[in-house]
Amino acid sequence: MPPQIPHSDPGTPDTAGPMRYLWWLVRRQPWRVLRGSLIGTAWMIGLSVRPYLIARAVDDGLRAGDTRALTFWVAAIVVAGAGLSYLGIMRHRTMTFIREDAKARSAAVVLRQLSRIGAVLPRRVAAGEVATIGGSDIDWSAQVLTLTGPGVGAVVAYAVIAVVLWSISPMLALCVLVGVPVVGLVVGPLLRRLERAESVYRKQQGALTARSGDIVAGLRVLAGVGGRDLFARRYAARSRGLLAEGYRVGAVNSWIDAATVAIPGLFLAAVVWLTARMAVTGDVTIGELVAVYGYVATLIVPVWFLLEGSHQLIRGRVAARRIVALLRLTPDDVGGPRRRGSGKVPDARRPHAAAAPAHPADLHDPVTGLTVPAGRLTGVAADDPAAALALADRLGRYVASEATWGGVPLTGIALDEVRARILVADHDSYLFPGTLRDILLSRTGADDDTRPGSDDDRITAALRAASAEDIVDALPAGLDTPLDARARTLSGGQRQRVRLARALLAEPEVLILVDPTSAVDAHTEARIAERLRAARDGRTTVVLATSPLLLNRTDLVAHLRAGRVVATGAHADLLDEDPGYRHLVARDSADPDAERSADAEKAYP
Repeated sequence: MPPQIPHSDPGTPDTAGPMRYLWWLVRRQPWRVLRGSLIGTAWMIGLSVRPYLIARAVDDGLRAGDTRALTFWVAAIVVAGAGLSYLGIMRHRTMTFIREDAKARSAAVVLRQLSRIGAVLPRRVAAGEVATIGGSDIDWSAQVLTLTGPGVGAVVAYAVIAVVLWSISPMLALCVLVGVPVVGLVVGPLLRRLERAESVYRKQQGALTARSGDIVAGLRVLAGVGGRDLFARRYAARSRGLLAEGYRVGAVNSWIDAATVAIPGLFLAAVVWLTARMAVTGDVTIGELVAVYGYVATLIVPVWFLLEGSHQLIRGRVAARRIVALLRLTPDDVGGPRRRGSGKVPDARRPHAAAAPAHPADLHDPVTGLTVPAGRLTGVAADDPAAALALADRLGRYVASEATWGGVPLTGIALDEVRARILVADHDSYLFPGTLRDILLSRTGADDDTRPGSDDDRITAALRAASAEDIVDALPAGLDTPLDARARTLSGGQRQRVRLARALLAEPEVLILVDPTSAVDAHTEARIAERLRAARDGRTTVVLATSPLLLNRTDLVAHLRAGRVVATGAHADLLDEDPGYRHLVARDSADPDAERSADAEKAYP
């Protein structure tokens, strides 16, 4: 089993660079790494003991005709083999623990980062990129830690064998000392080329994975508008491009794999040939010839480890660079101020964070000029949907801005405090797999005993406010019916009402709803507008929408045009006094949506 991280705390990673991150993985388990280095070194050096024992058996036993000496040295060879087997098992076991600990630690810090940065993630990192990081990059970065065991042992064994060969022949030792660096010089350019090719390939792979996820998520919509074949062709074209890039990476990999086998073999052949010539001239004995062959054959193992370790280091550095890029993102790492170098935004980890308002307070956004009064239901009708989304991000502190809460800059308040009291509910937010009950309670803090009423009572009230009781009635097991990721078995309107019910169950002090009824029919929308007002009575609520059914139930409406508030007032007053607002929310009289809304308003005044 992989090692468990104590107290589920992976620690604070060093994100100064990919190599610093890999070194942090090493430092998080120093005693285990030290044990792996000692065992790996003992195993590597132990490989060179057997050639020495064989040489003694040949010279002292066979050539001298001494049966007793031969028996002793043969027994020593058997004992050495058993000892090497034990060291090999312990080396492999220790290094497996080291790699698994590194994987678990990287997975923990990545998961913690994903939950921390929240809405920043889809703006900065594609879903495919995250999948690639969580899948293969974590594994490749952990593989680099093999260098701390057999890698260290390979260097020490190389030095020991060179010293032993020096005692037999300085010329042979010189060949070994010079030959191994030459091997590195031959393989080095291939490794650098591999790093460049790997970086390009992994980037394209992440982009293609993201595209495939988008296609699958929108398959039903694409089929409905006849765009499935078009997107399939585009995906196939990109896939062929990635395939060509993969062949390029594979070609470099194949040359490196071939080099790690062929070059040490050629090196062994050259040294054995030189030693055989020396044996013919009498410069070395037959036993020493056998020993040299054994030493050089043994040297192939550390040389192979060094070459393989270099290969792993290159791939691990590419993977660690991508992990570090993700870990460097901060919850406010989006938009202008941060990119222009305005400094970091305080959060819960910074002791100098400003205190949040003790009581419900007004929200103010200087960019639009909007002030959201505390305890009121405020509607915002924007002529540009992007401007409405940007406003929601600023009021929810998903971007760095000058927005204030009770006169206190939002960016100066502890982030945990903002998240606990201000909720931005997107109409298309992600639904994780689980029972409907679990999905609804995922934002409510169900462990909080201070909330009045049982979970079922509160769920029933929220479902009614979201006009979603029929969804529960239609499911075979009601609230306990399991749903898959994104709740694909539900229709778009049903999913939207489930999201609204989930947001209402959270009971935040400030609730910001982004187009919460865009996928429902007019009659359902009218019911939601009526019940939403009652459910949020006395609490600050912002509804970003252009639906007259919703806006008609608000206390105050702000008309946003070109990113600025141009008029505020009651919905009916703005219809009379602001032609732009009237055109935005009522549309053209021939528009069937407008007729639908007008009919619904009459049916549900």
